[in-house]
Amino acid sequence: MNNKPLNTNLHKANIAKKDEFYTQLVDIEKELKHYKEQFRGKVVYCNCDDPYESNFFKYFAANFNALGLKKLITTTFDGSPVADQQLLFKDMKG
Repeated sequence: MNNKPLNTNLHKANIAKKDEFYTQLVDIEKELKHYKEQFRGKVVYCNCDDPYESNFFKYFAANFNALGLKKLITTTFDGSPVADQQLLFKDMKG
């Protein structure tokens, strides 16, 4: 019987304590391009550990005006360097 795990990458990440896996920006762009009109005038809430690591945050921040967002809200964990901060971006309408 073979005891070798089939999900080798996950086991390596667990051993290295690198357990954060992020959705790739290219995948987010490919999917969300179909929903541009649905985002117009909306508030987007991203529940993420750290907005600087979240590709969802990066996508919505970079496309804030193009999507016509009203507001972009993210959460962060207490140990993040941006915890309890309000980040303002130039040239964002909403």
